[in-house]
Amino acid sequence: MKALRNLVLAAAALLAACSPTKKAEAPAAGAPVTIRFATDWRAQAEQGGFYQALASGEYAKRGLDVKIVQGGPGVNVPQLLAANAVELGMGSNSFIVMNLAQENVPVRAVAAFMQKDPQVLMAHPDAGVEKIADLKGHPILLSDASVTAFWVWLKAKYGFTDDQVRKYTFNAAPFLADKRAAQQGYVTSEPYTIEKQAGMKPKVFLLADEGYPGYATMVLATDGLIARNPAAVKAFVEASAKGWQDYLTGDPTAADAAIRKDNPEMTQDVLDQAREKMRHYGIVSGDKGEQVGAMTDDRWKAFFDVASSQGVYPKTLDYKRAYTLQFAPK
Repeated sequence: MKALRNLVLAAAALLAACSPTKKAEAPAAGAPVTIRFATDWRAQAEQGGFYQALASGEYAKRGLDVKIVQGGPGVNVPQLLAANAVELGMGSNSFIVMNLAQENVPVRAVAAFMQKDPQVLMAHPDAGVEKIADLKGHPILLSDASVTAFWVWLKAKYGFTDDQVRKYTFNAAPFLADKRAAQQGYVTSEPYTIEKQAGMKPKVFLLADEGYPGYATMVLATDGLIARNPAAVKAFVEASAKGWQDYLTGDPTAADAAIRKDNPEMTQDVLDQAREKMRHYGIVSGDKGEQVGAMTDDRWKAFFDVASSQGVYPKTLDYKRAYTLQFAPK
């Protein structure tokens, strides 16, 4: 967690240094509000609702001139927000948002466009693993970021231990070579890639369906923007919600074309299966038909209770600093 917290502290320092000393001037009447939105990874279906809203003109209808700033391995969204390089950014998971609150960084989640975090664990189909609990004692390939994130919940719920962790470098070869091993992934990505490349259909366990309470694909805004232009934040959230609805249930052609333009390595078959997985698992709308983009105090409390019980955060932390329900659909 130390490396991530250092980045958060750096973001806090940047915010303090770069914050304007006076209130920004409002745009001229009728002029669109410029919103640069930083994503957390290269363009993909997991960002499809934002691309759909852009391609279909939902942002423009609400007076916004939106530019999607594509992420990648070296992109740190909180730092971009802190440096005023973007107006809004994507928060990958609830730990990122809670870390910002712990370090008093004036950035918070304003909407969650994945009610279910798409994180999964995958196991070999012939390894005798029928449920997540069966992975106790098995080697599990995890990224450094995951060790300080959902691994905390896995240890608390299943009694897994740190000696099971093996370093995951986003290369599936070690997983494929060891039938006892499990590997992290996104339900929308790695299982399909492994099946396509290795001809092996892995056992897939979606953590959200096992009770993992975290949100994913959140929109982050600085406190400054929320205070200065709440109408723009509200418009972005509403347009994005419409974009996500249309991307999953309507015609995604224009959004997919924009995704492939930003990320030429992306292929249509990967986009198609990811969209189908999001629908099948209820990643965006949840199992209870939640409003697209919604958040609740109860879900945030459930997440904080798990994390604080494992010592990730002090139990005295004001976790509600991590988010606001001001803009989230009711």
